[in-house]
Amino acid sequence: MDTYPLGQFSVNRIGFGAMQLPGPGVMGPPRDHDEAIAILRRAVEWGVNHIDTAQFYGPDVANELIREALHPYPDDLVLVSKVGAFRDERGGWLPGQRPEQLRSAVEDNLRSLGVERLGAVNLRLHEGRAPGEEPVRLEDQLAEMVALRDEGKIAGVGISTATLAQVQQAIAQAGIVCVQNAFSLLDRSDAAVLDLCAEKGIAYVPYFPLGSAFPNMPKVTDNPAVRAVAARLGATPAQVGLAWLLGHRDNILLIPGTSRLAHLEQNLAVADVRLGGEDLAELEAGTAS
Repeated sequence: MDTYPLGQFSVNRIGFGAMQLPGPGVMGPPRDHDEAIAILRRAVEWGVNHIDTAQFYGPDVANELIREALHPYPDDLVLVSKVGAFRDERGGWLPGQRPEQLRSAVEDNLRSLGVERLGAVNLRLHEGRAPGEEPVRLEDQLAEMVALRDEGKIAGVGISTATLAQVQQAIAQAGIVCVQNAFSLLDRSDAAVLDLCAEKGIAYVPYFPLGSAFPNMPKVTDNPAVRAVAARLGATPAQVGLAWLLGHRDNILLIPGTSRLAHLEQNLAVADVRLGGEDLAELEAGTAS
């Protein structure tokens, strides 16, 4: 696989996202515990050295599976987590943006994963806030992340779900190493952030790389042009959508997740999918808004 820097580390451009390992709604135990363990181990065997996770996946479930499957970790494995949110008993996503909450979340990740330092931690920005709470300034959140880095608890600071202005502030204040925002063949609204990251040598890790079932976010795999190119290449539509991202910018890192071993193999095989000029032209014509 090709590699790209993630802060001080060089990682393969196809990693693994742990969000799909817990149960439905990213809550509770996995559909199949043994298969979840096998997926993590097989991913590392096949060259994955960048795993994206979060304490609030489960909660606790994803991190506990990673530790069970892979600890003691390979020397080159980079574990990346995110903080800034937590879950309620019904699975709702609540903001946890105060500096003391960010610190507590980082320390929870360290304990559950069984490490002394994380490769990077993304500050996931959250528009909402708890009733009666004042908004937390981004400056204060970034300052806490920098303090955690200075203490050696995280190697790099990242930011997620951020506007261009927020990314610029994070670069200036925290020297971020990665950005996680929504981006795909069909949704390029974050192109300005991607271009800035490419210019600065910052890894860009798209979530929803194949779209989503959420409203106003069409699925890449349903697009006729994507399906036509996939049929011509003998690939799956998902592979075409992910391969387009790999070819679009060198600083894009993929973290496709799955709870099925067969899908893991398909995701990692994206490295062998090559889109030629005819393919790219058809995709551009078929996805233009």
